[in-house]
Amino acid sequence: MKVGIIGLPQTGKKTLFQILTQTIVKEQSNVQKPLPGTADILDTRFDRLVHMYSPKKEVKARIDLVLLPKMEQETIARGDIFRDIADMDAVCHVVRCFEDDAVYHAEGSIDPVRDSSMVSSELIIHDQIFVEKRIQRIKELGKKKKDETQIKELALMEKMLKFLEEEKPLRLINLSDDEESLITSYPFITKKEMLLALNVSEDNLADYSLLEEFKNQCETEKMEAMIVSAKVESEIALLDTDEEKNEFLEALGIKETALGMLTRLCLKALGLISFFTVGEDEVRQWLVKRGSAAPIAAGVIHSDLQRGFIRAEVIKYDELMEYGSEQELKKQGKLYVEGKNYIVEDGDILNIRFKV
Repeated sequence: MKVGIIGLPQTGKKTLFQILTQTIVKEQSNVQKPLPGTADILDTRFDRLVHMYSPKKEVKARIDLVLLPKMEQETIARGDIFRDIADMDAVCHVVRCFEDDAVYHAEGSIDPVRDSSMVSSELIIHDQIFVEKRIQRIKELGKKKKDETQIKELALMEKMLKFLEEEKPLRLINLSDDEESLITSYPFITKKEMLLALNVSEDNLADYSLLEEFKNQCETEKMEAMIVSAKVESEIALLDTDEEKNEFLEALGIKETALGMLTRLCLKALGLISFFTVGEDEVRQWLVKRGSAAPIAAGVIHSDLQRGFIRAEVIKYDELMEYGSEQELKKQGKLYVEGKNYIVEDGDILNIRFKV
């Protein structure tokens, strides 16, 4: 799962990226190429399982975060930024909402809704230009030789063009499986899931009216939004112990860190859920598409497990926490044996039986 972090100049995206990935970016550096990093997915269920099993090894699921060059006229004109975004699974747009006279704003004033809409428009225009060129190309090819695939694609491109001309992102459009297969390799940006990270000052962290301002845009453009203060998060990162960090968060009324919010919203946007494997040797968190059958989840662990899948032994996380141990679950008849048609649920603890 790869999430690209984008934004206008001076929005705080570099600071946020450093906090999330613990990657050091030189203060004066101007990011010209995508800068990769990784971050653990925070999940309290994982922490409780580690506490319960005391494994020799613990492995959290991770998310790949990529800091992309700032969106300014030069990068937009060159088009590099769009190629970079096309390589992502989802996009996190950092929007400046904080006032600071010492930090200039590219547009001369602070207006988060305007900035968010402006970036969305640039992404829509990119997809629209691609569709228009593709329509022209298909029509040129059709003069020489027409085939069924070309006819279907032309109809699809015209459908998408109408959608984009109405300034709607393509993630809102309903496509059939056949239509999806026609555009699998195309670099559509607005088909990707979009998150908004509203970067506020410390004084506005508890002011959720900003989310209300974005409510309509988020609903009409199918986006998720979160409030974060990169400045405050950078101060938290400097604290030595988890106890100190938790005290600081509590004092400011912050219920969830930026990393916790971002990874949670990324999983939601991408339709992913967590499942776990546990034991004395290792406790590990895995990610799988929501609605996946047990053999698909087994394949996430190893292809051999999917190929030779026999059954999945399933423990429900909430029941394990309620009864306190696998032994007690067994006494209560709460250890479940499921076959190939079982749909994995968020928080399931799986033990895969297989034979290759």
